[in-house]
Amino acid sequence: MMFELIGISPTLLFGQLLIGLINGVFYAMMSLGVAIIFGMLRIGNFVHGAQYMLGAFGAWYLLNLPSLLPGLGLPSLGYWWALVIVPLLVAGIGALMERIFIRRVYDLEHAYGLLLTVGLAMVIEGLFNLRYGAAGQQYNIPDSLKGGVNLGFMFMPYYRLWVIVAGILACLGTWYVIERTKLGSYLRAATENPDLVRAFGINVPRMLMLTYAFGVGLAGLAGVMAAPIYQVSPQMGQSIIITIFAVVVIGGMGSIFGAIVTGLMLGLVEGLTKVFWPQASTTVIFVIMAIVLVFRPAGLFGRESTSHHSTDMSAARPGSLLENGRLWLAILTVGGAALPFFIYPVFGMKMLCLALFASAYNLIFGYVGLLGFGHAAFYGSAAYVAAHTAAAWGFPPELAILSGAAAATLIGVVFGWLAIRRQGLYFAMITLALAQLVYFYAIQASWTHGEDGIQSVPRGHLFGFIDLNQPLNMYYFVLVIFLAGFALIHRIVRSPFGQVLKSIRENEPRAISLGYATDRFKLIAFTLSAGLAGVAGATSAIVFQIASLPDLYFMTSADALLMTLIGGVGTLLGPVVGAIILVAMQTEFATLGAWVIVAQGAAFVLCVLFLRKGVVGTLEDYLAQRSDRAAAARSEPAGKAGAEAGR
Repeated sequence: MMFELIGISPTLLFGQLLIGLINGVFYAMMSLGVAIIFGMLRIGNFVHGAQYMLGAFGAWYLLNLPSLLPGLGLPSLGYWWALVIVPLLVAGIGALMERIFIRRVYDLEHAYGLLLTVGLAMVIEGLFNLRYGAAGQQYNIPDSLKGGVNLGFMFMPYYRLWVIVAGILACLGTWYVIERTKLGSYLRAATENPDLVRAFGINVPRMLMLTYAFGVGLAGLAGVMAAPIYQVSPQMGQSIIITIFAVVVIGGMGSIFGAIVTGLMLGLVEGLTKVFWPQASTTVIFVIMAIVLVFRPAGLFGRESTSHHSTDMSAARPGSLLENGRLWLAILTVGGAALPFFIYPVFGMKMLCLALFASAYNLIFGYVGLLGFGHAAFYGSAAYVAAHTAAAWGFPPELAILSGAAAATLIGVVFGWLAIRRQGLYFAMITLALAQLVYFYAIQASWTHGEDGIQSVPRGHLFGFIDLNQPLNMYYFVLVIFLAGFALIHRIVRSPFGQVLKSIRENEPRAISLGYATDRFKLIAFTLSAGLAGVAGATSAIVFQIASLPDLYFMTSADALLMTLIGGVGTLLGPVVGAIILVAMQTEFATLGAWVIVAQGAAFVLCVLFLRKGVVGTLEDYLAQRSDRAAAARSEPAGKAGAEAGR
């Protein structure tokens, strides 16, 4: 009777609750692995989604062994074998990854761990995408779990009931081991005081490796259990990992209990939302996250902690030739003016837009020390607003770009207000999850035209008389915008305001003790960065005459990060160099499809491991060392002459 009053079918309600509970089980298992790895190792394991995908593909491989390896006489290993073998194999792969890659960043700033795992995820998913494309592979429910039982108000499939029970038991068992056993106490102690634990004869590096392998094994187990429900595809991990990080942020980064409870709870909330407001089901978790952050910045079950900062994220040397903004502004002006006579103007415009985007990102990452992962929201939202105002409202290009930049700035204020109280990895995860709100909004809003985007955006006439449909006119307009943005960023970082930002990056408690309201300074810098990223996105929409979902996707944020990292974090010229390298790399690999993602991921990994200061930062170090050696060589004869005179 109650269901009739609200116009909801009981079958629909309980069916969606069942789906929500199943999703919640996967959220809990995945979040549990992320929470263990972060809580014990302080690594934001972005590759967790790829490891979940490896679990699903592992089950599929075992089932299809005879056809995949014909002639060897191998038997087909079904679901129950996969439940045992695949998590161990994925855990073994995780242990190998930890030994080769992850342990190299334990002692570095947390940002490096996130960047490294982002790169590893891109490589793994890119390789599988090359082999299998976007199509999914079918994995059937095991015969012993087919069918179901009619409960009267709904039909309960046996397999889904098994997933719920087995998943909850796996989560509770993991919580008990970590929180209530001697092994768990050793693990916690090894992360808090490794020297003391080592004094008791415990092999700490091996323990940390096994901890990472165990967290990864949980992702592999979740992948095996998910294979009969969802299609086994290279993108399956990519589609869930951002939601998982939102769940972890809500529960509290590093909280084992919070990951389990929050995962299950949010799965049910998502299911209920599909019943009463289907359009909001993809965003409800991120809305809840925003609300929680207002009242509980550390999450529901998290504890306040101070994020570690490290000066090695910045490569800039004050006074160096490569940091002479006025000189490089002149060089970029002359070089930019000549560039369209050597390359296609469209390539030049792409470089300039991305260079401004990366420079805007570097303003907060390099000069404030805030690892944001949501700049795609500012770039993409500005692109959509500029495209809409130009195409639907007839705005001239200058007003369309200003409208897009204004929209990005407003979003930056809101995002900054929600996220700025957290630092390091917390800040990255919060900005990533908030950016997904904008992405899902763009999918559903009518004016954005969904997956088609806004196409055929008119370039129009600048100031009413300069025809931007002429490639050179458009190029020089973009060049002026880039140079203005570059000059503004140079002015910001060289001003007293910029010096305060650098002091916050180097030692925020000291800046606070000197009387600076650091949160206010960070919010202003974040808003300026968002506005400049919006200028780049809006300009891009006018240049390429389209605004589409890839502009808002988190990989656009990864591009900004990659350009900054390749060029040199905290250097004025680095993002420009990084943009040139990225565009050249994308152009070279354009005909190779998914190899672009693999190459970008490999670039992340190589930069984190071997080129942390980027091209410009490394060159600055080399020039400084050569200058020091030359100065020492000049002073040595003078010192000897003085000694002789003294004698």
